[in-house]
Amino acid sequence: MPGSSASPVTVTYVGGPTVLLEYAGLTILTDPTFDAPQEYERPGSTTLVKTHGPALDVAALPPVHLILLSHHDHRDNLDEAGLALVRSGIPTLTTPLAATELGLPHVRGLEPWEATARRGFSVTAVPASHGPGDAAGPVTGFVLEAPGAPTVYVSGDNSELDVVDEIAARFAPIDVAVLFAGAARVPRIDAALTLTSVDAVAATRMLGARAVVGVHTEDWRHFSESRADLEAAFAAAGIADLLVATPRGVRASVAEEPRSDVSGL
Repeated sequence: MPGSSASPVTVTYVGGPTVLLEYAGLTILTDPTFDAPQEYERPGSTTLVKTHGPALDVAALPPVHLILLSHHDHRDNLDEAGLALVRSGIPTLTTPLAATELGLPHVRGLEPWEATARRGFSVTAVPASHGPGDAAGPVTGFVLEAPGAPTVYVSGDNSELDVVDEIAARFAPIDVAVLFAGAARVPRIDAALTLTSVDAVAATRMLGARAVVGVHTEDWRHFSESRADLEAAFAAAGIADLLVATPRGVRASVAEEPRSDVSGL
């Protein structure tokens, strides 16, 4: 029941940026990507190459109550099958630009720091910067809160630690941080467009996170750092125990209850 005193968070890693979160009695999907491996060409933009399919097909998903969409115009965050899922009528929270361009009544755009109530819990849109100065376009992250439940941060395609610092100032300590890592890179922008592995460690410390779900490290050729790189960075920092093991397609419990007092790492 939402808001119970022992409300766990479970995650099922699907691939790329896509995770099924079970939170406060509901099932939430991040950045849906369910296409088979292929190339995505777009005039005037980098060709994105998907190298691995999802751990779960759309048909195998449980009923999804909410989609958290960090942005809509990059196929490594919303591919064709994912777009069909959004169009199927599932309530979706995203950026104002995405909501306008998708033009669907069940898709709502949130400004940074804008919150909305959803069946026993709240979702707050938080800033994200897709490369320095939003080089790759507008994106959003999210913070989930519910009475008696862990606080969950979903970073979206954020690469900048100053943004994490802003979020930490309002919400730290975070119980579960879903960090989009992989240091995504494209030729036209000379910078990482998502967190590097080292920056993911720094973000973990800034947030005071007690558990980290690392995603966005596999399945796409433009991800320059792998899951192994992420694990190595956490091990080198002495916090390997905070990085949750997320085998593909396997449901894993992340946090059984919120913490009331946690000191900084």
